[in-house]
Amino acid sequence: MTDLFTPSSQVLAQQIIEQIEHGSFDDAERAAADARVNYPDDAELARLHGIALMQLQRPADAVKVLEEASRLAPQSVEVQCNLGSAQLASGDADGAIEYLRAALRQSPGHPAVLLTLGNALMAAARFQHARESYAMATYGAPAHPGLRLNLAAVELELGNVDQAEVHMQEAFSLHPRMDAAYALQGRILQVQGKGAEATQSWLQAERISPRNSQYPFAAGQALEDEGQLVAATQAYERALQLAPNNGPVLGQLLFLRRRLCDWHDLDELSQRLRTAVIDGTTTVSPFVMLAEDVDAELQLRCAKAFAESIEEQMAPLRKQLAFTRAKPAPDSPVRIGFVADGFNEHATGLLVVAMFEALANDDDLDVHLFARTRDDGGPIRRRLAAATTMHDVSALNHAQVAQRIHDTGVEILFDLNGYSGRDNAELFALRPAAVQVNWLAYPGSSGAPWMDYLLADNTVLPDHLAEHVSEKLIRLPRCYQPNDNTRVVAEPPSRAECGLPEEGTVFACFNNSYKINPASFARLMLVLQQVPGSVLWLLSGPDGADDRLRTAATAAGIDPTRLVFLPRLPHADYLSRYVNADLFLDTLPYNAHTTASDALWAGCPVLTSTGHTFAGRVATSLLLELGLPELVCEDEEAFIAMATQLGNDRDALRTLRQHLLQQRTQSSLFDMQAYAVDFRRAVQAMSARHRIGRKPGSLDL
Repeated sequence: MTDLFTPSSQVLAQQIIEQIEHGSFDDAERAAADARVNYPDDAELARLHGIALMQLQRPADAVKVLEEASRLAPQSVEVQCNLGSAQLASGDADGAIEYLRAALRQSPGHPAVLLTLGNALMAAARFQHARESYAMATYGAPAHPGLRLNLAAVELELGNVDQAEVHMQEAFSLHPRMDAAYALQGRILQVQGKGAEATQSWLQAERISPRNSQYPFAAGQALEDEGQLVAATQAYERALQLAPNNGPVLGQLLFLRRRLCDWHDLDELSQRLRTAVIDGTTTVSPFVMLAEDVDAELQLRCAKAFAESIEEQMAPLRKQLAFTRAKPAPDSPVRIGFVADGFNEHATGLLVVAMFEALANDDDLDVHLFARTRDDGGPIRRRLAAATTMHDVSALNHAQVAQRIHDTGVEILFDLNGYSGRDNAELFALRPAAVQVNWLAYPGSSGAPWMDYLLADNTVLPDHLAEHVSEKLIRLPRCYQPNDNTRVVAEPPSRAECGLPEEGTVFACFNNSYKINPASFARLMLVLQQVPGSVLWLLSGPDGADDRLRTAATAAGIDPTRLVFLPRLPHADYLSRYVNADLFLDTLPYNAHTTASDALWAGCPVLTSTGHTFAGRVATSLLLELGLPELVCEDEEAFIAMATQLGNDRDALRTLRQHLLQQRTQSSLFDMQAYAVDFRRAVQAMSARHRIGRKPGSLDL
């Protein structure tokens, strides 16, 4: 009941609208709930209550309230659109589609209903139908810029980049300062390979809407792709100020700081990242966690949470693709596929090329590569293409790549990226192949329900770490990492030409800069202190990283001139520099991987310490396979002691190098014919289980 002192429902509704417009959603929700006590049959108050609940991220409650509003005002288009949006936000895209189609029968051609229906169809990955719904809506609302923008977004999902650009320009003509249009333009430009222009679009979106954290984050990613790392860091910092608990932003900023060797506030950022993973409040890139000093259990927790978010995101599209697979004939070759962004002059291509050449004449395997980067015209790409069937899918989106893989009839599909490089998670979540395998580039468990196997070995994943693996584990009887045994080492320059002293021990650490954390650097400085006349040869880092390391050396009491930096070089020239290095000093918690095999192939001994996760045990696996267990240390103290002892004993270093050169030709590490045999056994074991209808199972070969 109401009395003379109770405001009218119209007055209350206006007050609630003002609260919503000012972002006071808690106040709006309480006011709406109170108002509805006095006016239980007022549909507008119920509708506003539902909107407030939606803004508070309570979609299930909003659905209940808006269903009541719909009962009170069954002909209200506003209520119908709000209810459809609430159903969509609560995860019921199919229910929203059914409800909105019924509403459309009441109001044929109504643009608001068609727009909301299009949104629901987009969420259900029914892109063709969404395009039709948006297009029909434009007839009733030709001046609505959001409709043009939605049309651009759906064309982008369908892979029609040129048409997406047309609709985006239409949106700009209707609303020249629309932040969402600049954001979508950034996505389109990135797909077109116009990174610098994409960056400017994201920055313009940020200028128009400076409180939206997504815009500086996207600008940071674009800047990072363009190699402007300091500017990217600044963009991530702006995003983090707006969203202090955003895991992707926090992880990207922390990882970029590591790349730049910019260690200020590093411990605080790292602790915040770990807390976010432990609390489960946000998702964090699993690749970022590899460089953090955490255990395998926390890495797996991070990966599972990240994979769960991808699974939820891609489930509608997987449902629409609905891949079906015919069981291969018992005597047919096993068709295997490999997806990577590294089938060029890249660490991945350099590792796998000789193995694929060894498999080229195997009649029992049919090998297909799906390259997600364009042909660079280099020798690695040519060799890979000659040894396999190469598919250039660099211009295709996830759905199109998945369709190509499925149409090719791949039975077993290997992800050579994992969560590194151009992340393949969305692609593999679409399940383009019956059996899917995590291997090589991402040294850890994917935590993903779409990944059946992890290919590893007994050193990188011993029994006590196997419990932190979500996939079934296949362990090769050798180091899991293949190596190109045809790598060419160019004619080496002199020490002087490399900027190195003629005398004195040259320690090398050509690991990526993000692997050189403060603790690893402190160990290296302790070694230099105890080996007079020695120098540390490092790979030159990006955007001032070298100067930051020189400053850190000075703070540790080391003359900064004892740090020498190697610029990026063609691979053969880079390999030749190892001739002038006496001992490679490894890092933790993330070891040298491809870099370690490069050093060993070029004749430079590698000293490592065995870590507590997959990422920190790869160099150990390489050295044990090579027959050099004496170069594997169990802890930090042993590592420093061994490096110091060898650094002060020139004869021991020469003996070690000679021993390495002998082992290189005699051990199994660089025997790719033998590696190919073991790899073939692993593939056949996976295929056999699949073909007889058994679920994936762990196996030690």
